[in-house]
Amino acid sequence: MNVGRRWVLGGLLAGAALPAWADAPSISLRPRARPEPSAVGKPADKTAAGLVDAAKLTGVVGYCVADLATGRVLEASGEAVAMPAASVTKAVTTAFALEKLGVEHRFVTRIMRTGPVVSGRLDGDLILAGGGDPTFDTDKMGDLVAALAASGLREVTGKFIAYAGALPERDEIATDQPDFVGYNPAISGLMLNFNRVNFVWKAVNDGFSLTMNAEGARFAPVVTMASVQVVDRDVPVFAYEAGAAQDRWSVARGALGREGSRWLPVRHAGTYVAEVFQTLCAAQGIKLPKAEVVYTLPAAAEIVRHESEVLPDLLRKMMRFSTNLTAEAVGLTASGAGTLQGSAAVMTTWARRRFGIDTVFGDHSGLGPKTRISPAAMVQVMIRARADGRLSMLHDLMKTADLPSGDGKAAAKAAKAGSAKRVAAKSGTMNFVSNLSGYVDAPGGKSLAFAIFTADVPRRQAVPVWNRESPEGDRAWVKRAHRLQGQLLNRWGAAYL
Repeated sequence: MNVGRRWVLGGLLAGAALPAWADAPSISLRPRARPEPSAVGKPADKTAAGLVDAAKLTGVVGYCVADLATGRVLEASGEAVAMPAASVTKAVTTAFALEKLGVEHRFVTRIMRTGPVVSGRLDGDLILAGGGDPTFDTDKMGDLVAALAASGLREVTGKFIAYAGALPERDEIATDQPDFVGYNPAISGLMLNFNRVNFVWKAVNDGFSLTMNAEGARFAPVVTMASVQVVDRDVPVFAYEAGAAQDRWSVARGALGREGSRWLPVRHAGTYVAEVFQTLCAAQGIKLPKAEVVYTLPAAAEIVRHESEVLPDLLRKMMRFSTNLTAEAVGLTASGAGTLQGSAAVMTTWARRRFGIDTVFGDHSGLGPKTRISPAAMVQVMIRARADGRLSMLHDLMKTADLPSGDGKAAAKAAKAGSAKRVAAKSGTMNFVSNLSGYVDAPGGKSLAFAIFTADVPRRQAVPVWNRESPEGDRAWVKRAHRLQGQLLNRWGAAYL
């Protein structure tokens, strides 16, 4: 199975640069009344309003596009309506983390000891100390354990301690998502494989062979703290029951087919990570007692460590693949708050001061139901971030593509490098919510900042929680929203660049 499919979820884009919030453009983000540019001779459905009407989207459509250099709004409609931001939130989280943590920040996972090691024997406790690294995976853990074995350690006389207190623990990011979706796992100071466990099944005779593992590219340790049983029912396909440090799942028999696999979220992250670590240690000949998960780090000396990528590289992947756990980990680390709600409040206050906007964030990923921001406010973020040297990296961390064609589809490859207008943006998609915000850059240096938000909140709220992975009608609705986004970008690139 491809690593990109296993380790990350879905998503897109991010990025930009300019002066601090106090030096942002003073021109209002309200557009001046003016005729549609180049409207003469064009059919009505090529105007922005015509494109929106033709999309036939239920709910609300809001958009705003501004000249990046002057801040002057060129076109806007519904731009002041506060709407769910979805994963566009990650663009703000990226700016927040860059300012609060700095570009040299790395997450560190350490193996520590409380006593001396003599002839391969530790007289004391061994500690796996998590540092809140959301990108730590089984292969990285395997390499860390190999380094521990290379140090000569073979036996521990004391306890095996798993420290999970680097971040406030939470058994899921959002409470309004299905239990079984892998993009809504637990948050913890100890994390592995984006806090997901791999469920593998294969039909055998009249039943199934079922396995839970922490599969990597080079290691695939079996996991026992998560279990699953096959039951006879139609819906829900998966059901979850929490145990004492156990994740218990059931799955509908008719949904399985002959064989397959699926990543399920982990709710007891510290226990999960400790078990995989213990298994990998055993493979290296290191004997460990049963783990004790703690939230206060004992005084101890470091033996070996693993460091994550530097923050910009980590954020670039977060923006591209829209990994919710990465967003929450960097946001919580940047704020230093003791709860996710408190951390979101810190980022809300920061964004209001930094960008001069009225907004509310409920988390750092946009997965939950509380975040609200308007297209005009999002454009304000893009303009002021691009003008601030400390945040200017945002643009370069976003996913980029050539300007879409007039029918809203991806453009054909440019004739030569640097000859095409380019879009750098972050997308955000949930049930009946589809957003895009970023920049359109012309080869000559002129740029636009934009935000396009579409949402049918009543329709989204009407979907039962267990059915929110792929409810009826959502796919077609989102497809129309994506086409509208491409058409508007094409229009703005042709009219203003």
